[in-house]
Amino acid sequence: MIKKLRVGIAGHGVVGRIRHQFIDMHPGMHVTAVCDQDFVNPINRLKDVRCLRNYKELLQEPLDVLFVCLPNYLAPEVTIAGLEKGLHVFCEKPPGKDMADIQRVIACEKNHPGQKLMYGFNHRYHDSVRKAMQIIKSGQFGKILNLRGVYGKSKIIRFDSDWRTKRALAGGGIFLDQGIHMVDLMRLFAGEFMEVNSYVSNNFWKHDVEDNLYALMRTKEGIVGMLHSSATQWRHSFNLTINMTKGSLILAGILSSSKSYGAETITIVHSRDKDAGDPYEEMIRYNEDNSWHNEVFDFFKAILENKRITQGSSKEALETMRTVYRIYYADKEWRERWGIPNPDKERL
Repeated sequence: MIKKLRVGIAGHGVVGRIRHQFIDMHPGMHVTAVCDQDFVNPINRLKDVRCLRNYKELLQEPLDVLFVCLPNYLAPEVTIAGLEKGLHVFCEKPPGKDMADIQRVIACEKNHPGQKLMYGFNHRYHDSVRKAMQIIKSGQFGKILNLRGVYGKSKIIRFDSDWRTKRALAGGGIFLDQGIHMVDLMRLFAGEFMEVNSYVSNNFWKHDVEDNLYALMRTKEGIVGMLHSSATQWRHSFNLTINMTKGSLILAGILSSSKSYGAETITIVHSRDKDAGDPYEEMIRYNEDNSWHNEVFDFFKAILENKRITQGSSKEALETMRTVYRIYYADKEWRERWGIPNPDKERL
């Protein structure tokens, strides 16, 4: 019988509990300890799992793997501490509050080449996204011309009191918290966006982080991306349209723990001569969310088989954060108000 690797989870909120569920599904892993600020006393609230008060106590436990499910201001600190403790580390997005945070982590990672570090850009593992990538790679619809993405909800979680509304703790608002997924997907499909224009606003909720962001971007190859990230989208919405030379892909809805974004579908649009703007379409609907399972199992496969991280690597996290901060920086008023540095001058 293969000895199970011991896993600790720093942060046992909604996401931490979801990760816990799928970690324990893996035959080679077992969660042995978790920490959360809500654990007033280090007692066993969970069967066979140590429940601790903070990550420093957690890292005193005998562990092999650490999952970091903590706020942005703590994520890089705990990721570095885990790597320095000799652990493989999985950290949720974003990798920190800003570019400097992920760069500090990468500098530490280089000193620990035998350990795996992966970031949780979970949307890459959704079935609709994987289907879209399969179609794009096949070349059947030609090259990508442009992308349009909208990702929004009615507010940032507990927007009146949550840490996500405080720049000092979060680094950014709805865009860094949720819109980063859309940026990551656009990069996945189209490559790096070098030219960026944007408008960033906090006019509605009036916190010191954005509640709406609009971006218009272009790659060196001329692919244009348009993006709207919103905390005033009263009906929660996820929609990404990818237009190509011979057709389109429309990703709509995303299966999530809140179940508020509607059914997850991909509509495949076939452009043909004489279709008069009303082309043949086929829709696929997904009723199960396999993303959490597949992402966790991919991470463990990399550990157990000593393979490189192919999705959610620190390099991918760095470049997604760089695009996020290119977008913030492109709004002159926003960057001057908050002193946002040029991300293209902040290189390792």
